[in-house]
Amino acid sequence: MPYRYRTLALLLLMAVVTYLDRVCIGVAGPRMQAELGIGPAGWGWVGSAFALGYALFEVPTGMMADRRGARVTLTRIVLWWSVFTVLTGAVSGLALLLVVRFLFGAGEAGAFPGATSSVSRWFPTTERGRAQGTVWMASRLGGALSPYLVTPIQSAWGWRTTFYLFGCLGVLWCALWYGWYRDRPEQKKGVTAAELAVIHGGSAPAAVHVPVPWRRVMRRATFWKLLVTYHAYSWGSFFYLHWLSTILQKGRGFTEHETKFWASLPFLLGALGNLLGGTLSDLLVRRRGLIFGRRVVGTAGLGLGAILLFVAAVTPHPIVAPLSLWFAYFSMDCFMAAVWATTLDLGGRSAGAISGAMNMAGQLGSALSSAAFGSFVAAFHSDYNRALIPLALMTAVASIVFSRVDPSVPLVEDLPRPAAPA
Repeated sequence: MPYRYRTLALLLLMAVVTYLDRVCIGVAGPRMQAELGIGPAGWGWVGSAFALGYALFEVPTGMMADRRGARVTLTRIVLWWSVFTVLTGAVSGLALLLVVRFLFGAGEAGAFPGATSSVSRWFPTTERGRAQGTVWMASRLGGALSPYLVTPIQSAWGWRTTFYLFGCLGVLWCALWYGWYRDRPEQKKGVTAAELAVIHGGSAPAAVHVPVPWRRVMRRATFWKLLVTYHAYSWGSFFYLHWLSTILQKGRGFTEHETKFWASLPFLLGALGNLLGGTLSDLLVRRRGLIFGRRVVGTAGLGLGAILLFVAAVTPHPIVAPLSLWFAYFSMDCFMAAVWATTLDLGGRSAGAISGAMNMAGQLGSALSSAAFGSFVAAFHSDYNRALIPLALMTAVASIVFSRVDPSVPLVEDLPRPAAPA
């Protein structure tokens, strides 16, 4: 097996552990709210605390991955969030939970920009969409596994035990990653000259790090369109991580046992969406060029996701409503591979910093949406369905803005591009 695919396999494991730990609190949410006495507005702020910590540390951690490499950076990130996963199980009230979740988010910041930085060094341009899609697919599989692991554990030993157990998984991953991975394929014993030629597209290896010219980057309209797109998208996507189990039980009347399956289903569909989106984006890049290949997949995925979220919000039909909610996530996740591949197209060797800036904007959207959703639920007298409408509108905004993002002109440096189709 080529060594770049072995690297990808380790990144997939990280993504699975990331979403196991991240979705764990959403699945345990109804029990935690009951035991700790947290209402809808307070629970919204719990999600916002995580997202705010995540947002504030995204750019510096992404830059750290570009400068120091993903080997050290991802090891530090995963160890940090594993500690605060354990500490989540030890909280005694809302105030302490807010602090722990803020620090959890601060520690996890940079995980996916770090993975993006690794992909930028180990994969050629025409394979990056699929590589990114596969990483995000794995994250969704972690989210799908979480209800099946959390529900029986908390039923037998309580919700706190789930956080203690899940925190140990990250430590095991760190040992494997730090021992095997190297920041540049040239440094890894066993990588052949033929594979190096594929990775670098026939050109000489790039420098390990180049400073990011932030003043020039911030004068580019493409940069701001990317940030606005991901900010608006995250309003809809974060709902599935933090609020899904709560809306199923309190808004739709599902039992905890029923929730186990229905809370995992959107993540399974999201995994398929990421794989499909990444594969289709790379295929279209080769056949129709970079702009068409990235824009079409991302714009269509977000547009259909917005429509389905709106349907889920307004229809009372017991089958149409949940199916619309599940397939909205599938459609929105087709966008994920395209947009994260776009950060590689635009950022090059500074992909960690550019993707970190994009994810910072996204997590600010997550923080706002989580608090807003809880406030909407309280204002609408526990009507969880009507609170979905603003999320649908923001997803539509993301679709419109991404249709104007141009990935063909790098923000940081000139890079080899796949040839335009004849």
